[in-house]
Amino acid sequence: MWTTAKAPSLAEMEAMAHDVFERLPQRFRSLCEGVIIRVDDFPTDEVMDEMGCESEFDLLGLFQGIGLPHQSQGDIPHLPNMIWLYRRPILDYWAEHEETLGHIVRHVLVHEIGHHFGLSDADMEAIEAAAG
Repeated sequence: MWTTAKAPSLAEMEAMAHDVFERLPQRFRSLCEGVIIRVDDFPTDEVMDEMGCESEFDLLGLFQGIGLPHQSQGDIPHLPNMIWLYRRPILDYWAEHEETLGHIVRHVLVHEIGHHFGLSDADMEAIEAAAG
């Protein structure tokens, strides 16, 4: 089965992430105005150190920036908020689980958007647990 499967390229996975984003509810997307979604193969060494990762496969995605609850009108202009999806760790996760690649990309993207909203990992785990 895997002999004919082809992993998406960086550009293809980024297009997939943007397609997934466009299918999210409009009210949700409007709160993400200005957030840039990017895909890279792996997190940088600096990101891995900052996040305490032991392996380059430990991190599927990352929100970088100032979350909505911490923004104010008087803020000095800063770099845009970004959501990073890491292709190779996502593909590795996909190969080891029964979920579709689209489902995994959506989950990681929504999780990182949750950080943009100011939610912690624990907050998001509680929301997912409550949703069933």
